[in-house]
Amino acid sequence: MKYPAYLAACAALACAVNVAGAADLGSSPITLISPFPPGGGTDTLTRMLGAAVAADTGWNIVVENKPGAGGNLALDSVARAKPDGHTLVMAQTDNVVLNPWLYKKLTYDTFKDFKPVVLVASSPSVYVTMPKSPYHTIDDVEKFAKKNPGRLSVGVPGVGSSGDLISQLWRKEAAIDIMTVPYRGWGQAFPDLSSGRIDIYNGSVATLLSQIKGGAVHAIGVVADQRSQSLPDVPTFVEKGYKKIDQTIWWGLMAPGQTPDDVVQQLNAAVNKAIAKPDFVAKLRDAGYQALGGTSADFAKRYKQDYDAFGAVITESGIEKQ
Repeated sequence: MKYPAYLAACAALACAVNVAGAADLGSSPITLISPFPPGGGTDTLTRMLGAAVAADTGWNIVVENKPGAGGNLALDSVARAKPDGHTLVMAQTDNVVLNPWLYKKLTYDTFKDFKPVVLVASSPSVYVTMPKSPYHTIDDVEKFAKKNPGRLSVGVPGVGSSGDLISQLWRKEAAIDIMTVPYRGWGQAFPDLSSGRIDIYNGSVATLLSQIKGGAVHAIGVVADQRSQSLPDVPTFVEKGYKKIDQTIWWGLMAPGQTPDDVVQQLNAAVNKAIAKPDFVAKLRDAGYQALGGTSADFAKRYKQDYDAFGAVITESGIEKQ
């Protein structure tokens, strides 16, 4: 699945910030809800975006953290919010795409109760090992795994997460037996990786970039259709011949489902203008992200494609809904 960035179209979209007839979004604060706690990657990205858009538009933008239930608390609050453009959520692959496949009961309909506004950024996931590990490449892992089925383990950020599903794809495509160990996140997994209790870890480039650049861990492979701008020397799984292992994680703003199209267009144009600026693009790259952008329809298309693709993996893997 290939998803090109849409920054080339941003200049044309930027002129539409003051859409005729659109609501006055500066009349009251705009709340950007982050489904995760302060200090994490999603929180950082949300605050970077809010500050950039506020600087361009003069809007009063407030970031509110609403973690819990795999992002469902944040998504539910936005689904029920007044659809006037003043409450948005920073949705991502691991909640708005995967949760409908992982939870038996949701308080929202993932397609009816949200309206995609704009894709903000993406960050591929990356597999890392310890620098002194004997596994320095994808080939090293696969050679050992084929000779020693079930001996290797890979840590992932949660059962049914994108990292878990991508690892299941890798096992299937390479015909190897590697045990998956779920964690709450990198902070919990690192002690086990450093002590040798697990052999590999999968997380986003945005989460692991500083650890990789600082030499704390070694990157062996990126999950994307092209190399990460933040890790240009690390090969992709696609380069190794795994054309299906290219699921880049994305973040994007979503509004309540009944938000008027003219309001969505105004928000879309403002975000596109902010994230097209070279300094913002550079900040994202330094943090492990790639700026995206594009239209609301572009976002809706990508969302549906990933929903179908990850759903097929979940169904085939037999992961039961919680």
